[in-house]
Amino acid sequence: MLYLVATPIGNLNDISLRALETLRMVDIIASEDTRKTGLLLKHFDIHKPQLPFHEHNEQRAGERIEELLKQGKSVAVVTNAGTPGISDPGFTLVRRAVTAEIPVTMIPGPTGLIMALVLSGLPVHSFTFRGFPPRKSVGRRKFMEIDKDAPHTLIFYESPYRVEAFLRDALEVFGDRQAALANDLTKLFEKVERGSISALLSSIEQAKLKGEYIIVIAGKEKEDGKIKNLVRSDEDEVFLSDDQDDEDEEVNA
Repeated sequence: MLYLVATPIGNLNDISLRALETLRMVDIIASEDTRKTGLLLKHFDIHKPQLPFHEHNEQRAGERIEELLKQGKSVAVVTNAGTPGISDPGFTLVRRAVTAEIPVTMIPGPTGLIMALVLSGLPVHSFTFRGFPPRKSVGRRKFMEIDKDAPHTLIFYESPYRVEAFLRDALEVFGDRQAALANDLTKLFEKVERGSISALLSSIEQAKLKGEYIIVIAGKEKEDGKIKNLVRSDEDEVFLSDDQDDEDEEVNA
């Protein structure tokens, strides 16, 4: 069995009982960074062999993990922080397992993008996670232009070294929309700044930023200033409406 195990994004107390139980039960733990995972395991007194699995050894390590699974071994996949498969090669292991008809499941837990979205104060009923954009401005702007007219909220990850450049390009492509800048979520100095893109840009100019940032940007508004809601008809046809049905089914995120 392949287990995708979500781990804390900053506060170790956020780890779930199921995550601890799974990490203690599996035969091997596939880690994005064995040193960082080693600290987590040591903190919770877990003693299991680790196998490095990251973007630089994805193919070779993926083959090895598949072999172990076919031998009947149980493998847990963890990243440095958060949920495996989001902005890391974890999804390729899921694809391997599915193709090989190997059982795969997930131990849910902390996810930075959802926390940033909820804390942003922007619409959460419909959103797109775009991950890390290209590093250079030309590619980054083209990347942004794909969603320029999208009515839903957009979520991006960005390195502290490129947040300012990102916001400058976002201002050019999206205009001065409402946005939020989240950093150090669940940590002692957790910070979420909200405001227009230009205001956020002014707040971080010349600042020495640290840690990974999550940027949430409002979708394109209608001419009357209202953001359209995405709903489904009885025939499952997707269309845009001004109002969200109060009786829509609740979905646990």
